[in-house]
Amino acid sequence: MTTTNTLPTGDQVVQDLPWKWKVQGRIFIIGGLGFMFDAWDVTLNGVLIPLLSSHWDLEPAQAAWIGTANLLGMAIGAFVWGSIADAIGRKKAFTATLLVFSLFTVLGAFSPDIIWFCIFRFMAGFGLGGCVPVDYALVGEFTPRKQRGRVLTAMDGWWPVGAALCGATSALIMATLADWRFTMLIMVLPALLVFWVRRSVPESPLFLVRKGRTAEAETVINELIQSTGSTVTNWRLPEPEEPAKLSLHAVGTQLSDLWRYSWKITVSAWSLFFTILLVYYLALTWMPKILVDSGFKEYAAFLTTSGMAAVGLLGVIAAALLVERVGRKWILAVTGPLSALILIIVALVLDVPAAATGWLLAYGFVVQVAIPVLYAYVSELYPTELRGSGFGWASTVSRIGAGFGPLIFVSIAWPYLGLPLSFGLAGVLVMLAIAWMMRFAPETRGAALD
Repeated sequence: MTTTNTLPTGDQVVQDLPWKWKVQGRIFIIGGLGFMFDAWDVTLNGVLIPLLSSHWDLEPAQAAWIGTANLLGMAIGAFVWGSIADAIGRKKAFTATLLVFSLFTVLGAFSPDIIWFCIFRFMAGFGLGGCVPVDYALVGEFTPRKQRGRVLTAMDGWWPVGAALCGATSALIMATLADWRFTMLIMVLPALLVFWVRRSVPESPLFLVRKGRTAEAETVINELIQSTGSTVTNWRLPEPEEPAKLSLHAVGTQLSDLWRYSWKITVSAWSLFFTILLVYYLALTWMPKILVDSGFKEYAAFLTTSGMAAVGLLGVIAAALLVERVGRKWILAVTGPLSALILIIVALVLDVPAAATGWLLAYGFVVQVAIPVLYAYVSELYPTELRGSGFGWASTVSRIGAGFGPLIFVSIAWPYLGLPLSFGLAGVLVMLAIAWMMRFAPETRGAALD
């Protein structure tokens, strides 16, 4: 006789359902489109810097705040939206993040000056910062256990698609309409995605149970069972679990736990995220301006960086193929410094457009091999109870570094050291992070996760 306690819970049933493209695949595509628009909006910073530098006659240090404001908003949003999602549900939170970053990006097109523009970019970043983690959590919850690793890895492929579309669309707009405002107005598209989310994405059953909406939770689970053709008939609702509350004490406890577990691993995780993503955001944010200053037409600069991003999709595929064969540490040890070295070469050959373009394509491939492996590696460095906070704090450090790093780059390093040496300085930071990793952090390939 089967007792209630021995029955699988509804969330366990959902994780064991067969994969169907019309069910879980639709959620993956919707979540992927949200991630794609995230990439589009972040890449837009690089497009706007040369355009607004000309429009408002900005100094490089002033223009740098376009990207800095956006990325700092993302760092704060990443913290806040988790608690918002716990309060209103992942579906509503995902919808809200799409609306926030879409609305404030569009409002930026009507900015009277750089100050208002940066305020709007900060608010857009606040929405973006929540969209990525809520998006991943939503897709992960409804993806069957057997496919979850591949599906969440495939989510990374939407990023270079969004970055490439941003560059290509901006090139087309500037070649035809020649008005920077239209590059922002097109970001009304993510708001339209909201209608598909409301119609096609179910609310989290775990959230519904926690809020006492058990009938709705049962309906969601039953509809998923029926639509996938599963034969499961007996199951029970999971027990409600209250999420941890966000507070200064909780934040302090998280940090203390991470450092107490292993300060050497935490230094490795933070330094890898900080340096590798600094190199990435330096190129993503400033390469269009660098190319324009070296003689590229605006549309040509945007097309070139679009190609750089598009090649990154091949890098993501290569990372998926290599990560279990070669190991995390050696891939990062090669691709991290190599990406910085390629940027130095780009800086040295800017007066030869064909050579600069070729090397930028190589950079786009190499850096996108590094980033998915970096994400996988850092999440594996911590035991289960610290994995989320360990990855989250490393990601926050990278956002802060990506926000202030380019500001320091264009205000101090570039004017005094020149472009090649400035990229070289970033490369030295990557090398130090890699050296620390090789000495103090373990290889996680094939290791059982705690």
